[in-house]
Formats: sequence, structure tokens, C-alpha cells
Amino acid sequence: MNYSLSEHMTYRKLLRVALPCIAMMISVSVYSVVDGFFVSNFAGKTQFAALNLIYPYIMVISSLGFMMGTGGSALVAKLFGEGKEEEGNRAFSNCVFFTIALGLVISLISFIFLPQIALWLGSDEEMLPHCVTYGRISIAGITFFNLQNLFQSFFTTAEKPRFGFVVTLLAGLANIAFDALFIVGFRLGVIGAAIGTVLGQAIGAIIPIVYFSRKNPSPLRLRFYPFQGQKIWKMASNGASEFVTNISAAVVSMLLNAALMKYYGQAGVGAYGIICYVWLIFAACFIGVNIATAPRISYAYGAKNTEELHSLFRKSLLILLFFGLFQFGFSEALAVPLSHLFAAYDTELLELTIVASRIYAIVYIFLGFNMFGSSFFTALNNGGISMLLSFLRLGVLEVASVLILPNLMGGMGIWWSVPIAEGFGTIMNLSVMFAFGKRYGYIGKPEEAANQDNG
Repeated sequence: MNYSLSEHMTYRKLLRVALPCIAMMISVSVYSVVDGFFVSNFAGKTQFAALNLIYPYIMVISSLGFMMGTGGSALVAKLFGEGKEEEGNRAFSNCVFFTIALGLVISLISFIFLPQIALWLGSDEEMLPHCVTYGRISIAGITFFNLQNLFQSFFTTAEKPRFGFVVTLLAGLANIAFDALFIVGFRLGVIGAAIGTVLGQAIGAIIPIVYFSRKNPSPLRLRFYPFQGQKIWKMASNGASEFVTNISAAVVSMLLNAALMKYYGQAGVGAYGIICYVWLIFAACFIGVNIATAPRISYAYGAKNTEELHSLFRKSLLILLFFGLFQFGFSEALAVPLSHLFAAYDTELLELTIVASRIYAIVYIFLGFNMFGSSFFTALNNGGISMLLSFLRLGVLEVASVLILPNLMGGMGIWWSVPIAEGFGTIMNLSVMFAFGKRYGYIGKPEEAANQDNG
């Protein structure tokens, strides 16, 4: 069952909307997890390390789709809440076509300079050819990836989260099938992994374009409208926290990989890659909750419904607390079997992954709150606060932890750096959210909040 953006959300309704969004994000996470599984087990440790080394850069440029999707859906939902449906569809269409153009430009530039980028990320001579091969094929299809990321946010705004899940599930299953065919069947290694990923992403991009271009039961319509630079800038700047998050995360990954190469060699990079696969699945749960709630927050803000804002804020925090505690326990319990799944062929890699996974599990207690803080202010169309929270958390706290703790604790400090930084990040995010509560009306009695400046 689909719920309209204007409908009051109980816990049950919110979870029913969030579950297909969570499943959708898990399906997207399958891309890198499946690539890693097949490459690690059928192509070897060097190609696996190369894939993990170049993947952060691919995630940075693919985050342009998340940037436009989160910023765009927040604006469109707000316009719908204000009763401006035609203007909302105009913004949606501009958002899609601008993302296509941006993706093509970024693909060309990245394709040319990828060898230098791989070296800058820390590749050695043995890994470099694999980094460049996997990266260039993936980058050739980055426009598909950006569009898929963009539509993930708009499916909820379109009141079609289940359809979004079906599309991404088809894309994920296609990626699994193509990886098995190209990596296991044809023994193409990272080449097969990249081809399979691009083909899956193409499915996730083309189906929504066809759907929204034709008459459909959702409020969104994809049409050719005149270019609106001011609205594109507003959407991009509002969603810029997603881009800042991924750039900062890439910097953190680069620093971590450099430290891991110093203390553990290729085994350290491989262990971190396996942890990141688990992180992608668990983070997908938090992102799914944010995707489900963000358009409703934007709609309630546009409609000046402070009572619903208060309800969504409170319910979201409690749901994220439950998910975080569950994921911490789940990750601790499955550290050994999950490590065996990816690293059973190499004793050194296996033992290191188990130890690191148990430390890293602490991250999941804090991660949901930190992701929600940025998403929440994006939904309120306050891109400045959203971007600042993302930058301080990843660009300052995590970078500082990665640079300082290994010098104090040796190799073990690398694994502790992110959990400690995320803990401080939660204190920061909750403090800022509560500080702005009365201004936007999501804290305090609804009748009192309604009198506050709505920004």
C-alpha cells in the first residue's frame, strides 16, 4: 500500500513506507558487494584490492546523482506541499536532464585522468592496471549510476516506493547474473565485474525514465521544460551535503588505505574492503529510512504542518536507535561467518577481517543518527546546515581520527578511528538538531512551534 505525502504517519505506516526504501537501497548496495565477492573468490587478492582502492572515487562521482536527487526531491515535495504541482514537475524535469548532462561531462574527464587518480589514491604498480580497467568501464556508465541514485529519492516523492524497490531489485539481480557469467564463466576478473555493474545500472536508470515520461499514476511527470538555472542551483546546493559526504568519505578511505598499506599491506586494504561491504548493507537501512521520511518532512514543512514535523522527527530517531542497536549486535555475532564468506582462501586476510569487523561494529550504534542529521536539514531545504554537518563529521572528525590514532595505537588505531569519530559525530548532530527544533517547529508543542520563524 502506498501512502500520500500528506497522510499522517504512524509507526506502522512509516515502517511500511521505509521497508521498500530499505530494500531498494540494499539492492543498490549489491553492486559493490557482489563485485567484491566474485572478484575476491575468483580473481584473487590483488584484483580485489585494486577494486576496493578505486571504488571510493567511483562513489564520489556517482554521488552527484544523490546530490541532485535529495536536493531535488526536497524542493519538489515542498512545492507539492505548497500546492504548486506544475512548478514541482518543472523542477523535477530540470533535475533529471541536468543530471544526465553532468554525468556525461564527469565521465569524459574521469576517463582521461583515471591512471593519475588511481596513483593518487595509493595504487602500486601491481594494482594499477586493474584499477584503471575496472574504473574506466565503470565510469563509462556513470550517467546510468547517477540517474539510478537520483530516482531512488524521487520514487518516494512520487508515492511509489514499492515500484522503486522492484526496479532496483531487477537491476541488482541483473548485476548478480552478469557478474556470475563474466567473472566465473568467462574468467574476466575486474573487467567482468565492471561490465556487469554497468548493465545493472542501465536497467535501474532506463526504466524510471520511461515510466515518468509516460502517463502514470504518480504526481511526477518528466517533460521538456525550459532550463531553470536558479532552481537547478537551489536543488544542487540543497543536496550538496551528499556530495560533500562522499568526497569526505573518499578522503577518509584514501587515508585509511594508505595507513593499512603501511601496517598490513594488501591484506589490510582487503579487510577494509570486506568491512565496507557490510557497512554498505547496514547503511542502506539508514538511508532507506531517510529516503522514506525526507519527502514527508519537506511536504509537512511546505504545508506548515508543524505537528507532523514533530511526529516525523521523534519517530525517525526512535526507529534509527532500534536499527543501530540491532545492527551492532548482528555485526558482532556474524563477524566470523561473514569474514569467511569473503576471505576463507587467505588466513592472514581472514584473521585480520574478523578482528577489525568486531571493532568496526560499534559504528552502527551512531551511524543512523549521523546520516539522519544531514538528511533532515536537506529535507527542510537548509542545505547549508546539512553540508556543514556532513563536512564536520567526515572531513574533520574522521580525518583527524585517522591521522592521529594510528600514531598513538599503531595498526589497531586504524580500526578504532571511525567508531570514535562517529561517536563524536552523533553528539554534534543531535545537538544541532535540538538547537534548531523550535525554529522549524519539530520540537515543542505544535501550537507554540507554529509561531516560530519557519525559515
